[in-house]
Amino acid sequence: MSPIQLISVKSDLSKSPLETFVACAHQMLDPATPEAVRRAMEPRLLAQLPALRALGIFELFELRDPAMRSWLGDELVQLTAGGRQ
Repeated sequence: MSPIQLISVKSDLSKSPLETFVACAHQMLDPATPEAVRRAMEPRLLAQLPALRALGIFELFELRDPAMRSWLGDELVQLTAGGRQ
């Protein structure tokens, strides 16, 4: 599936937060993905974090890509801090 198709096939792709997260992460990490498509994937990927955190996914699995792990770790900290206010 091309990156352009991935963005346009929302109903087929968004069956679960985990499926959406994995598909977006794969696209973002693929060196062949155009920068515009990566930027379009960011909000979709970030939108899955609350559900994945609630499911305990990040306690069970660790992202292998160091840059993505750091970025999403920072986002999860902000998400957690935002919930305490």
